[in-house]
Amino acid sequence: MCVGNSCRSQMAESIANSLGHDAFSAGTEPSTEVSKNAILVLEEQGYPTQGLAPKSIDDLFPGDFDLIISMGCGVSCPDVPIDHDWGLDDPVGGSIEIFRQTRDEILKLIRAI
Repeated sequence: MCVGNSCRSQMAESIANSLGHDAFSAGTEPSTEVSKNAILVLEEQGYPTQGLAPKSIDDLFPGDFDLIISMGCGVSCPDVPIDHDWGLDDPVGGSIEIFRQTRDEILKLIRAI
């Protein structure tokens, strides 16, 4: 979960699903599209991007999930219990290298679950 649901949480959804988890991302104020750089860095490593799209947290029922993880953007949702906050900086507007670093950090965090 994050605010725009265009970068970090989309990368986390793709990576987690490719590792066998059943992941779903959403944002409190979803963007209109997934960041092109997020798509690019996922595809560089062979992670699936088909079907990724910003989604609203309003479409979620918290009880459907084992864990709810915030990417670290100060998401505050009174009706959603956040289990972990990963404290990741938002790469939006950053260089492609920043997106790669974010992708790699997300991979490490998911593997640690």
